[in-house]
Amino acid sequence: MNLRYKLFDHLKNEPFRISHDQELADHQIALKITSMLPPTIDQPIVIFCIGTDRSTGDCLGPLIGSKIIEKGLSHFHVYGTLDEPIHAVNLQDKIEEMKQAYVNPFIIGIDACLGRLKSVGSITIGEGPIKPGAGVNKELTPIGDMHITGIVNVSGFMEFFVLQNTRLSLVMKLADAISNGIYMAEHKYLRKMELDPIEKDRFTL
Repeated sequence: MNLRYKLFDHLKNEPFRISHDQELADHQIALKITSMLPPTIDQPIVIFCIGTDRSTGDCLGPLIGSKIIEKGLSHFHVYGTLDEPIHAVNLQDKIEEMKQAYVNPFIIGIDACLGRLKSVGSITIGEGPIKPGAGVNKELTPIGDMHITGIVNVSGFMEFFVLQNTRLSLVMKLADAISNGIYMAEHKYLRKMELDPIEKDRFTL
């Protein structure tokens, strides 16, 4: 028995929220992401980062996309960066482009969101798709087998204006925690995939 894999199984269906400034937040993010990834390395994993560089609050997604590309991922594929953001105008085209490029991808949707005052600065990870545009009352195509969101500001009043006036400092800190967590998750995931056959053989009589 490997307790680490038991931990992954336990974490898989649990709701997860962590503050960006909590100690070792990126390590906890990496553990949660790894626990939710597909059990076979043959399924492509796509990081789908949504947002625009024209809004401080809404630039979280493309900022994360740019940061993880700079880190040099070897297995995860990234859509949505500061240079090529994914937003309301091109979202559907980018979804179709991704589907043309990868067969049955496992998609991690990433976006900024608004929330309660006490939740600002928190990162949430869960199963199911991201719903882009929900914070500003837009109906856009949901995307993702799992989602990661960073709560950048307070919801409930003039959401578009609030996103435009979000502090870049907070967005940068959220992006650092999430991108570092994704980078660590890739290494943990590839290591787990390498060890699985060994563990299987070890306990086969």
